[in-house]
Amino acid sequence: MTRRNTILVSLLGAALIAAISVAAITSMKDDKAGSDKPAPAAEGVPSGLEEFYTQKLSWDDCGESQCTRVEVPVDYEKPDGDTLKLEVKVIPAKGDGGRSLFVNPGGPGGEAIGFADYMESQLGEDVLDRYDVVGVDPRGVGKSTPVDCLSDRELDEYAASEPDPDNPAEVEAYRATAVTFGNGCEKKSGAIASHISTQEAARDFDVVRALLGSKTLDWFGASYGTELGATYATLFPKTVGRMVLDGAVDPTLTAEESAFGQTTGFQRALDAYIDDCVKQKTCPLGRDADAAEDRLIEFVDARDANPLDTGEERKLTQGLTFYGIAVTLYDKETWPILTQALTAAFKGDGSVLLRLNDAYFRRQPDGSYSENLGEANVAINCLDSADDDEESTLQEVQDSLPRFAKASPVFGRALAWGALGCTDWPIKSTHPQVDVDATGSKPIVVLGTTRDPATPYEWAKALADELGTAVLVSRQGDGHTAYTSGNKCIKNLVDDYLVDGKVPKDGTICKE
Repeated sequence: MTRRNTILVSLLGAALIAAISVAAITSMKDDKAGSDKPAPAAEGVPSGLEEFYTQKLSWDDCGESQCTRVEVPVDYEKPDGDTLKLEVKVIPAKGDGGRSLFVNPGGPGGEAIGFADYMESQLGEDVLDRYDVVGVDPRGVGKSTPVDCLSDRELDEYAASEPDPDNPAEVEAYRATAVTFGNGCEKKSGAIASHISTQEAARDFDVVRALLGSKTLDWFGASYGTELGATYATLFPKTVGRMVLDGAVDPTLTAEESAFGQTTGFQRALDAYIDDCVKQKTCPLGRDADAAEDRLIEFVDARDANPLDTGEERKLTQGLTFYGIAVTLYDKETWPILTQALTAAFKGDGSVLLRLNDAYFRRQPDGSYSENLGEANVAINCLDSADDDEESTLQEVQDSLPRFAKASPVFGRALAWGALGCTDWPIKSTHPQVDVDATGSKPIVVLGTTRDPATPYEWAKALADELGTAVLVSRQGDGHTAYTSGNKCIKNLVDDYLVDGKVPKDGTICKE
């Protein structure tokens, strides 16, 4: 099947802005709370799973929302075996309600519980009148039973490690990292570590759907959340309701193809940033675009042998520089923060780029991590890519380096090596990513942004074709994902679809 590289996490860009900015500058109703209620009778329940589809839920207040935990089997092929818990948050509709909109921010590894609050601030008033907003942390993620692989210090070392090995010894160390990481998942998490694939997570969402009394699944998935939604639509096409897939992932790509797609995507975003920066008198890269990119390349390359001081024990390595730059390219609103970071870095102060890296990985000032995003991302990606025939070999990666470097002198080589990230993963999955095909489902809306760095526009076009029941709506512009970009055309089309079921015309283009 397919495998994606594990270098760059794909999250809804706008949801990442708040974390970046802070780092750079420094129809469920109230009567459910605390009660046990039997779940509605589930139609078409898979054999052996009746107890999960009809379990009683205990609801509690969590702020102005309602929260509960849902029990599902660790292994759906062994429903009588061990179980895990899914954290579920429901923000009640403002009006009459009647439907539940599940939301997911991507990753894999992004927490949906907090994302539900964010989406409540973004969705149109008519949507919020009609829908409860539902956040479910997928298995292995966040407040659901999480996968745990490394200590905080080991995660620090992982993020700071060499993304572009230069010699055989560094290549050997790079490959050993995957083995150490995977063994850590098994040691610290047990059976969960081999059962957090996208396919299994999609099956969980059908259980939660039934327990919330919804005959169909209404879904807003961003970035990797599009793959999770597309996988659900493949497994349960008849229960797809109104589904929006924003910033689409193409699950058919091999590791190398996916890595090259992100290489071209992030280079597009970097080119757009540089073109904007050189127009500003304060641009630290100068006033000529070609010279500006050369200066940035030289700066990133120099961090291999000469990490920058940051004012703390950790220095700014090449790996930390890589993530610190990349995270600001998810949305043009964070370009000024990249300018701030580079201005400081060119003066010998790597602290702002370090904080940007920390925002990317959800590292807090005390050295702990607020989410298990970094661990879940690697573990889920590698379980989804369990087909040995699709694994990149060392020779294939080395042969691809010139092509990647030409496509992006800043990001190319590191992303090329990322294609090797799961080849040595020691945990084998029995549930790799399925070939998506939603034949038989209701129309699905796929959104693509023309200069999306993390999920290139070409992927949205491909996913719409692969699903077979999808329409493609394109946003011309910069940044990752479309709905929260401020584009009124996109927002109106999506809101009308969610509220009234009005399917946009396939091929619709929304201009900047």
